[in-house]
Amino acid sequence: MDGTKPAMESTTEENQEEREESKGCFECCIKCLGGVPYASLVATILCFSGVALFCGCGHVALTGTLTMLENHFSQITTDHATLTIVIQTMQYVIYGIASFFFVYGIILLAEGFYTTSAVKKELQSQFKTTVCGRCITATFVFLTYILGLAFLGIFGFSAIPVFLFYNMWTTCAAMKSPMANITDPDSICVDVRQYGIIPWNATPGKACGSTLGDICSTSEFYLSFHLYIVACAGAGTTLIALIHYLMILSANWAYLRSSCNQNEYQDIKTKDDDAEEGGSKEGLNSSYS
Repeated sequence: MDGTKPAMESTTEENQEEREESKGCFECCIKCLGGVPYASLVATILCFSGVALFCGCGHVALTGTLTMLENHFSQITTDHATLTIVIQTMQYVIYGIASFFFVYGIILLAEGFYTTSAVKKELQSQFKTTVCGRCITATFVFLTYILGLAFLGIFGFSAIPVFLFYNMWTTCAAMKSPMANITDPDSICVDVRQYGIIPWNATPGKACGSTLGDICSTSEFYLSFHLYIVACAGAGTTLIALIHYLMILSANWAYLRSSCNQNEYQDIKTKDDDAEEGGSKEGLNSSYS
């Protein structure tokens, strides 16, 4: 009996140590999860997804559009030389947008981690925000606001090719519909010259009747149309992510600013209390003397 008692005590101690260790790991995990800026994380995922859709689909759609125009609307190279340069420039801009937002999203996510950590430490009176930190947050607020306005314009611009392709698609669908009473299908045309895409002297510049129906059946048209829709949706997603970032950064800046004012008030109050306490002690010493 005496031999089993120490063994039972050692087993109990081991179980207690295991429980304390598991409790410590659980508290560590909760502490780590509490420091994650979930709002910034969601905004970053939205931003990366939207930019990837916009840039990837937009790049392929522009290539398909140029191929379709060269094959069916502008068969002379000099007529669409300017359009080719514009499309290539837009594709390079897409590369820049993708690279910039990849870096910018990571920076804003890191700023979210920094602000969350700063706020938690400040609540525990272990850390005080600096003027530089608040200025950085305010700079990100201003930059994100400018980027939001820019992407609002990009979102509107990306809806233009969707509208043009939709008009062409509805025209082709109307000609193929059995309910359509069309006496002369060749009189129904789509002239891309009126949109300013190619010059008025481009040959042929327009497609009519069965030729237009054949164009709508090509893989370039079908793929470009749907890719433009996805690219427009990606631009809208990126715009939502930037608005989300703007709300997060504004809230963080306001909270850090109010915390700074509160800390300054506490410091002034502490100094006044110390001064009053020192004055009362001097009064007591003078009365005793």
